[in-house]
Amino acid sequence: MKRLAILGSTGSIGVNTLDIVRQFPDRFEVVGLSAGLNIRLLRQQILQFRPRIVSVQDKELAGALQRELSSESPEIVDGIEGLIQVATHPQVDQVVSAIVGAVGLIPTLSAIKTGKGIALANKESLVMAGKIVMEEARRNRVQILPVDSEHSAIFQSLLGHRRDSVERLILTASGGPFLHLPVSKLHEVTAKDALQHPNWEMGKKITIDSASLMNKGLEVIEAHWLFDLPVEKIAVQIHPQSIIHSMVEYVDGSVIAQMGIADMRVPISYALSFPHRLPIRLPRLNLAEKGELTFQAPDPDRYPCLKLAYQSIRIGETMPAVLNASNEVAVNAFLGGAIRFTEVPLLIQRVVEDHELKPARTIEDILKADHWARERAKALLERGKLC
Repeated sequence: MKRLAILGSTGSIGVNTLDIVRQFPDRFEVVGLSAGLNIRLLRQQILQFRPRIVSVQDKELAGALQRELSSESPEIVDGIEGLIQVATHPQVDQVVSAIVGAVGLIPTLSAIKTGKGIALANKESLVMAGKIVMEEARRNRVQILPVDSEHSAIFQSLLGHRRDSVERLILTASGGPFLHLPVSKLHEVTAKDALQHPNWEMGKKITIDSASLMNKGLEVIEAHWLFDLPVEKIAVQIHPQSIIHSMVEYVDGSVIAQMGIADMRVPISYALSFPHRLPIRLPRLNLAEKGELTFQAPDPDRYPCLKLAYQSIRIGETMPAVLNASNEVAVNAFLGGAIRFTEVPLLIQRVVEDHELKPARTIEDILKADHWARERAKALLERGKLC
């Protein structure tokens, strides 16, 4: 029996993780859950899975949840300290880190420091502080298993092979909803348009990142740290069908790919059960029915965010944290109608260009850079001139 803490239990990854737990109650027990604002869904999860500890965003929500539950309710905590308590609970074996954004860094790192296994969906932890996180994982002998479908595919395609035989990693991307839209029309798209992902059901922030390909840029940075390969050996290809989730090319020209339907329960279940596989109840991939599989290089004019991500990891130090923070502000501004879709990369570029690079030796260094970038991005938004 593996005992789990799920950070971000009401998001898409958290909900799918709990579906795996529901299918295999003899294998998994839920010890801790965390959520932000979706108290209604969290309450349902508590009643079904009976965790020992639950974290919410603030004290007001904690009080509201406590009033809704009976006297037999779990311990309810709040804020960043609450997230840490859930992630480091002594009865937890593995933490599913599924919070979206920079807020996931500290609880994930805290879990690593206490020796918890990590099923990682919070890519921002490695984007912001990859060196620190991976060094801490090695120090505490913690295995970080990827949940993102692309990194799970790479992980599976590397098994049984020598790392010095790897020529490159190839991350695939659907291209998002605007793959075939003329570049000249991108300034007209709305948030509603951008949220119509062709293949995956994800949260709003990740869906917007997929439309801009920033999500793939962040995944390049994550892969750099997760698989200890130089960024020059990590490529991106557009694969609209989302059947091949990623590939590894070896020095002899062989390419090993992992394929499957577009359902996050597949990589989640593998991260939870590794090195075993679970017979989850899902439709099977029918290649004959799917027809052709196509690939193309990303258009830099259509996806400037991808170039910004590559530039940031090549510069290193605090720059990836600045990239991530400014992107979070930009996406929120776009979702709120404050800027156009084409202004998302412009805002990020302005913040990146204004940043005075600092060493990223400690988490404090990372958090200072993150805070600076958010404040700078907000100041630029207030001025209203991004060109």
